[in-house]
Formats: sequence, structure tokens, C-alpha cells
Amino acid sequence: MTIHSCGNPAPRLYAHLSLGLAAILCAGGVAFPPAHAAEPGTDAPASFATVGVPDFSQITRRYGSTVVNISISGMRQVSVGPDTSDTAGDDNDADSMQQFLRRFQQQFGGTGASMQVPVRGLGSGFIVSEDGLILTNAHVIANASDVVVKLTDRREFHARVIGSDRKTDIAVLKIDARGLPTVSIGNPAELQVGQWVLAIGAPYGFENSVSAGVVSAKGRSLPDGSGVPFIQTDAAVNPGNSGGPLFNARGEVVGINSQIYSRTGGFQGLSFAIPIDLALKVQKQIVATGHASHGMLGVTVQEVNQALAEAFRLPSPTGALLLDVQPGSPGAKAGLLPGDVIVGVDGKPITSAGDVQTLVTMAQPGQRLLFEVWRDGQPGHLTVTLGEAGKAASPPPVPRADTQALSLLGLQLRPLQPVEHLAIGSAAGLLVEAANGPAQAAGMQARDVVLSINGKTVASLDQARAAVKGAGGTVALLVQRGGEKLFVPISQSAPSR
Repeated sequence: MTIHSCGNPAPRLYAHLSLGLAAILCAGGVAFPPAHAAEPGTDAPASFATVGVPDFSQITRRYGSTVVNISISGMRQVSVGPDTSDTAGDDNDADSMQQFLRRFQQQFGGTGASMQVPVRGLGSGFIVSEDGLILTNAHVIANASDVVVKLTDRREFHARVIGSDRKTDIAVLKIDARGLPTVSIGNPAELQVGQWVLAIGAPYGFENSVSAGVVSAKGRSLPDGSGVPFIQTDAAVNPGNSGGPLFNARGEVVGINSQIYSRTGGFQGLSFAIPIDLALKVQKQIVATGHASHGMLGVTVQEVNQALAEAFRLPSPTGALLLDVQPGSPGAKAGLLPGDVIVGVDGKPITSAGDVQTLVTMAQPGQRLLFEVWRDGQPGHLTVTLGEAGKAASPPPVPRADTQALSLLGLQLRPLQPVEHLAIGSAAGLLVEAANGPAQAAGMQARDVVLSINGKTVASLDQARAAVKGAGGTVALLVQRGGEKLFVPISQSAPSR
């Protein structure tokens, strides 16, 4: 199953494209009978308030004119490489050209190549200011040299791209117009799972199409690394809906339709919208500076399950487990270590790995955050000053004393972290980060774990230095590689003078 952006490659008819309602509900409301009658002598079942179905026609009449169609044209570099169509988004028709070139190469035995091909695409957007400011998705206007915005009154404008942010998939456009209708902004925090929502856009190029559904989940993390807490709905969203608004039952915009989860590339009941409050924060930055900035922590996290909670003596399977901390990153400078579990940030509980990504993404570079960390079965606190996403961290200099004795072997080692000790099932060991010279010639590899040197267990760099200094011309390393152990003999090189 694949995450797809819901931009449209070009207007195309699908024979089985069918959007229908299983039942027609009156706007006056529907009464739901109790699931069962209370038996004598038992408590009556809880009663649920009868809620009327929103009049979607009124929302559409009032705000349909705020939704615009966006068409783009430009050029895109297409590479004739391995087929990745199963994971590609449906942004534009350059993908079909890539498939053609790949088939041509396979048929005639050509070598891999790339070329510039024309790009055309369709998407949606909505007006947020009377003077022509428009919100849409960044992927809708990607590779665009010309962006045309079409209003519901059939007027067309060449739009200027104020800026876009790939991290959150938000773009801001501007057209030269005045007195335009604008959307009303809602609060995504007030949305409840199960409440009605309405999507308006141009699926497959069909202008101002309306679909309705309910909120399926909130704060949904997707494997795109964006850190966006998506609103999941079952409102029908298809290629071309990208950038269009998601309305609540009061006719307020609460999200921007962005992605679908599908095996086919078309709607299969799972659509995802970017919360509007997040989008407006990004819009404010783009309008002010032309771009958006995001915080950077420099860590890799994973979910905590019951088994990991027991291994780390956590009270419950919650939080974000640190798999890796990038050297020189803000997280490393603050003292975060692999094996730490982040359970809170600035007083907000962290229940999943996606919570950390969201908080960091929406924070600003230089912002200080207080992390509540679970380490060695005990809670603690660390203050982290965030860096800026997109800027590489500078690794700290390695002290000469830590590597001098082992330079004769050509090894760069570091102590194992708690989670790595658990992985290999040993309390000792040093991880090989790089192997050069004699070590490389002997067959040592990065990610090997050195368990002992000449029979002496090593768990620290000091122990490794002492073992090497006391050895003769050749040292024997007991190495764990994957699930196997082997001894590797290494001849020491003569020290340079």
C-alpha cells in the first residue's frame, strides 16, 4: 500500500470512477434508536444526543466560490532508472513519460539516461485573503514555470508563487485581484473523531466537486518524515483534490487535503489533510520571508511497544525511543543518547514517535525545549536548543587521546549505546565506525562489534587502548558481525615519526 499525493496528472476519464451515497439523509436530522432495550432491574444504556446531518448544500453555496482550480506547466528532469511507479505520487504527467522512456530503453537495450520533459498538472486551492492570497499544496506547483488559477466565475489569473515548503507540503500563491470571497477558518483542535467533514476540489479535473465523510482519526503520522499531524477522513479525495479545503460542519476550513493511502492510486477510504493552524503558521512565514523554517533535533525515533517498555522498565508502552543521535546535532549537544525514551516535551506528554516529529517540526530554530527523558529506569530532564532543518550538523572534533592508540590498527571505535547492547546481547563491546589500513586489510568492516582484544574484554576506549598497548606486533580481535562471532588478527603498523 502506498501513500500518494493527490495532485492530478491531467484530466482523464476513469470508467469505474463512481462517487455515490449509500443513503440519502434529510437535513432535519436522524434519530438513532437505542441498540437494545434495558432489561428490568438493570441500568438503562447510555443515551446519545441526536445530531442533525449538516446541510452541505449551504456550505457549498456559501464557500464553493472560495475554492479555485490550479493548472501548472513547466519542465522536469526525468531519469530512466528502476521502476518506482508504485511509490510515486500522482503529481503530473511526467510520470507517464518516464514509463515510456523506461520501456523504450528495455526494448532497445539503451543505457540509463535523463532528459527534460514538459510537465502539466492540475490541483486545487482556496482563497484566504480578499486581495488574492491562495493556499495550496507544495507538490501541486512543483516544477512549475507557469501557474494559472481559475475561479468559479471562470476568470483566470497567472499566479505568482510567493513560496513553498516541502517539509509541510504548503505553498502560497498570489493573484492580482480584489474583493474576492474568502474562507472562514476553524480550529482543528475542536474536531472530534466521527464528526462530519466536507471536501471541495477538482478530482481528475472535475471542477468544484464536493464529497463528504467523517473524521476517521486525528494526529496521524505518515511515513513521509514530514512531522505533520494529519487529519484522517473517509471523505472521497482523488488526484486533483490536492490543495483543496476540508470544511467542518459549520463551514469552517480545518484542513488542506493532501494525500491518500491507496493500492491503486485512487481513493480507497483513507485520505489525509494538513491541519489549517499548521498551514497558517507556514503561510505567515512564507509571506514574511519567502520560505519557512523548522526546528531540527537530529535524532531517529521509533515507537515503544510492550516488549520494549518491559526491557527499558517503562511504566507503560508510551513515548519515543531514540534509535540514533546524530553527532554534533542539537540532541547530541544536549546529552540525548540512543536508548533514551522521550516521554514529554515542554510539559506535553509524548505518546508516540510522531509526537516528537510534530513538535520539533513546528518549533523554530533556536527555540529551547525541555525534554522529559526516561533513562536507565529513571526519569530525567534535558534542555535542548533546536537547530534548523536542512542545515547539516557539524560533528564534534574527536579527541586525539581517544584514537591515538588504536590508530596503529586503523580502527575508529565508539562505545555501544544501551539499545545496541540489548541488540547484541552483551554488556561489552565497541562499535567499529570505520576501518582503514591494517584493520581494513584484515577484513574489518564498519558496524562490526569488537568484544575483546587478545582475550581481554573491552567495553570502553580506555580498555581498548590498554589492550593494544600491552600487545605485541599482532593483536587478535574477537568480533561479532551480525549473528556470528569470529577472531580477526591484525598486525600493528609502525608509528609514524
